[in-house]
Amino acid sequence: MKQLLILGCLFISLGLIGQSEEETEIKNTINSFFSSFHAQDSVGMTSVVSKNVVLQTIGANKQRQQVLRQENFNDLIHAITSIPDSIKFEEKLLDYSIQVDGPMANAWTPYEFWLNNTFSHCGVNSFQLFKQEGQWKIIYLIDTRRREGCANQP
Repeated sequence: MKQLLILGCLFISLGLIGQSEEETEIKNTINSFFSSFHAQDSVGMTSVVSKNVVLQTIGANKQRQQVLRQENFNDLIHAITSIPDSIKFEEKLLDYSIQVDGPMANAWTPYEFWLNNTFSHCGVNSFQLFKQEGQWKIIYLIDTRRREGCANQP
């Protein structure tokens, strides 16, 4: 009986280690995306997303109504790589909440966005990822953007 209990604990701990490794791989994929984002590296950004990646954002329009906008990944790449060297930008991820079910994962990452060392806005990224041929790829990214209710709001 004692051996059965020890064996059961071993299997449970192995399951937790495997899950932790998956979460680490997912976090590394997201970190790689943002490292490339900050370096304005289009090749690096493209390497961690699916060729059919879907991008959306939720934020207020000029009338202060919340709207959902579809974005094109190539437009994002062009916008990021076109930022002049005189402008410093940084998206700081504040936390990760990752859920995995086999080859599918979701990562929820609250963030702050800084422009020239000045707080700009905050929100949450929600990543959907797919593990294909041993590699986690971002297949869907939606974010929220707001200026109110942020921890570092002036």
